[in-house]
Amino acid sequence: MTIEQSVEVGQEQITVDSEERIFVAGQMQLMWWRFRKHRVAVAATVIVAAFYVVVLGADFFAYTDPESTEAYRSLMPPQPVRFFDDGRLSPHVYAVSGKRDLRTFKRVYEADPDQKIRLRLFARGYKYDFLGFIPSDLHLFGVVGARVDESLFFLGTDSLGRDVWSRLIFATRTSLTIGLVAVALSLVLGVILGGISGFYGGVADNIIQRLIEILRSIPTIPLWMGLAAAVPREWSVEQVYFAITIVIALRGWTGLAREVRGRFLSLREEDFVTAAELAGCSRKRIIFRHMVPSFQSHIIATVTLSLPAMILAETALSFLGLGLRPPAISWGVMLQQAQNVETVALSPWLLLPAIPVVVVILAFNFMGDGLRDAADPYGI
Repeated sequence: MTIEQSVEVGQEQITVDSEERIFVAGQMQLMWWRFRKHRVAVAATVIVAAFYVVVLGADFFAYTDPESTEAYRSLMPPQPVRFFDDGRLSPHVYAVSGKRDLRTFKRVYEADPDQKIRLRLFARGYKYDFLGFIPSDLHLFGVVGARVDESLFFLGTDSLGRDVWSRLIFATRTSLTIGLVAVALSLVLGVILGGISGFYGGVADNIIQRLIEILRSIPTIPLWMGLAAAVPREWSVEQVYFAITIVIALRGWTGLAREVRGRFLSLREEDFVTAAELAGCSRKRIIFRHMVPSFQSHIIATVTLSLPAMILAETALSFLGLGLRPPAISWGVMLQQAQNVETVALSPWLLLPAIPVVVVILAFNFMGDGLRDAADPYGI
């Protein structure tokens, strides 16, 4: 046998082994093989994972208490971080002093190059409970030997002198967890009601579909305005958070329910469903053990694509004053301060919360597109 023939035989063997792997692989394994070929979707998944790492360790990534106010440092511009000092690696910022302009009566800040505030990784700061039960005061970075008159505000401060970076970190936790909770509720309602509608049909199908049509016909903004007016002002942040989550979920389950219904209508006449019925399986077992797993990859892709819509809904609600309200911290609440042109012109750093909104929405959409392509049973 020549070398060329040996190479051909080896290639044929590799091809046969690959085909055998595909034949015996499960649905989720096939989906993962297709998904990892989508480079943009994989990169977007890494970005989304990084955002949720921030959600888990918000206290660790923030270096000051987000509720700590310093009125004499209100609307301070960002302090640029300088990494070198006299040719040596020494991260620092210049100390900033402010004074009142007697003409405009606005505070004017000046950096003092002679006073350098040194920075370090894994610095000690305010105390918190990591993951809710582990006491700690360690932060990703902070100031070395900080005095009372030395502070770090490298993304500036808001109108009350609160650190924008720390508030942005905590806002990320709030906005992204609302999206997760709302999607979880929508998933449960969509799969259960859509499955009942598609599997049983008849009166149940008519009632559920009319309910979906009623919910989808209600104008969104007037509905939100009415619900915002109905929320009592004395409610705590947690109660408002729960109410907003319920509202967003009740608006978001209808699309998934219709998709599940269409799938069930096409699957209920399949041979494996008939075999399960003849074997004596209950209706509940047929739905959740046989029918739903057959298109679970499609559900995963649909849920992933609905997450950015949930996040945008919360951000828009809070921005318009119809969702979360101070002292809650979310992307929409932070963007409320940038509602007029004067603020944007004089304090453009207040628009910084818009950047993570754009980044995470794009990342979720690219990840959802990759999952949708990977879930395609006819994909290569």
